[in-house]
Amino acid sequence: MTSDPKIIEIPSGERSPYISFDFTNGLMKISGESYPEDAAAFFGPLLKEIKDQLSTPGPDLVLDLNLAYFNSSSAKALMNIFQMLEDAAAQGRKVSINWHYHTDDDTMEEFGHDFAEDFQHVSFALQPYS
Repeated sequence: MTSDPKIIEIPSGERSPYISFDFTNGLMKISGESYPEDAAAFFGPLLKEIKDQLSTPGPDLVLDLNLAYFNSSSAKALMNIFQMLEDAAAQGRKVSINWHYHTDDDTMEEFGHDFAEDFQHVSFALQPYS
């Protein structure tokens, strides 16, 4: 079975994060700040694409997150992404999430710890930087 390369890249906006999903190579990245006015409209197509990509066999996945800020609507979208990745990992796909945070940002570190508690199958790593 051959699949076409699938790459999604969305530049960061004033209120939205940079998104880079390379499903062919299993590399996903979300960075910047995330508080779009309509989080459902922003994340909805991404969630659908992730679901579609995870429905077929593929490479190991690595999601790198480096967020300076996100609002509650974005947190819900992140949880939806995380749940899809957890489900894929439970079915045997190797999935790693790297939560990057600045060493001075206690809030983002705490969010990383909170999210990490929700996983049994995904490898979730806290990655501090200075």
